[in-house]
Amino acid sequence: MSDTDDYLRHWTDHPDNPLIEPPGLEILLGDPAVVLPADAPDGRWHLFANTMLGIHHFTSANGTRWIHSGKVGPGWRAFVFKEDGRFYMFSEQFTIPQIRSHIELRESDDLWDWSEPVRLVEPSLPWEGRFNHNTGNPCVLKVDGRYRLYFSAGVVFLRDLGFCEPRHIGVAHADRVTGPYVKESEPIISPSDDDPYLNRGAGAIKVIFDEGRGLFYGFNNGIYRGSEGRTSSAILLLSSPDGLVWERVYPDPIISPGGEGWKKALVYQLDVKRVGDEMWLYYNARSGWRFGIERIGLATCSL
Repeated sequence: MSDTDDYLRHWTDHPDNPLIEPPGLEILLGDPAVVLPADAPDGRWHLFANTMLGIHHFTSANGTRWIHSGKVGPGWRAFVFKEDGRFYMFSEQFTIPQIRSHIELRESDDLWDWSEPVRLVEPSLPWEGRFNHNTGNPCVLKVDGRYRLYFSAGVVFLRDLGFCEPRHIGVAHADRVTGPYVKESEPIISPSDDDPYLNRGAGAIKVIFDEGRGLFYGFNNGIYRGSEGRTSSAILLLSSPDGLVWERVYPDPIISPGGEGWKKALVYQLDVKRVGDEMWLYYNARSGWRFGIERIGLATCSL
């Protein structure tokens, strides 16, 4: 089977999007991490996402109507990995806002009570930044008995937004899910001036392995200069035989910003799960550039 048959190409936004608003007086809710009912001890949907003040917990009976169920603690850009009945939450923690960050790890048996975070991966390579030292946006897979950590590193400051976005994507490997992780010396994805959807920053990536096709698929929100010269971000679909060397499946994004509503300016990071005969992709989007609200929505794709 080839990548030319429209596989994972056509996504439909849920009619009630955005599904989750920032809690309280917050204006940002992003980077969703989803646990399906079949994997959760209580048989419910669980979603973790961050505001400016930390990682929040949401639960649902059907994956579309979500209830705010408390706060996990400090951190950004969570990713949840399950193995042998235990949950591992990888997240990014800033020690100086936009200047320095590292990846932390929490553990839980029930998705409610989490251990105190421990530092797992810190910036250590030249391309992770010389003034801004950033390592974050984790995604973990088990590949051939070892653990592979995809992460964003380094940043680019975007004047029209007034904040930074990731410049590169790297990968690290470990024999245990709790590390230690050893980074590859060079990034696997970097921006290019010639790429219409990746000319300002690499953004971040979430990776799945499709056993039927024998391929890794990467969902990458590239950072780019849009048609009006403004910074934008959209979700690109990548494929790879080994999960290390990637190529774009389709020339255009599978989910793009647009309109005058909740995703007018940028479409950001995500989590993607198989639900029956569909793929469900939760993502956050921003309604404006320097001033905007970030919310979480859902897009689905038939298999």
